[in-house]
Amino acid sequence: MKNTVVPQREAPPVYRETTAERAYVSPEVNIFETKDGFVLEAEMPGVNRDGLAITLEGNALTLVGHRSDEFPGSGVLYRESKPAHFRRVFELDPAIDTGKINARMEQGVFTLTLPKTEKVKPRKITVGE
Repeated sequence: MKNTVVPQREAPPVYRETTAERAYVSPEVNIFETKDGFVLEAEMPGVNRDGLAITLEGNALTLVGHRSDEFPGSGVLYRESKPAHFRRVFELDPAIDTGKINARMEQGVFTLTLPKTEKVKPRKITVGE
């Protein structure tokens, strides 16, 4: 099964201005294939579970992560990280069972499990007598 989870852009992270205050950056991802499906990992430092938005429209899966890097009642003295949110879009193959997609966020790494439908999973066929 080739190109089942395809990023719409293969380039490294790119900053794009969307408002006067914030920009979006494409998070770097790793995609692995297992016998049961695919695992997508996206690095989104500064994003917690409440800052995630995952949408599926047709075969387009969109990840949006909103950073929570501001400290109430304080001003920035020094900053090396850019105040950007994250956004990335992927095209999913119809062989992915979208009803069973599972997501979790742990220490700035977002993990999405994309199971294959039963009809495309490899199976062993026994030979009768």
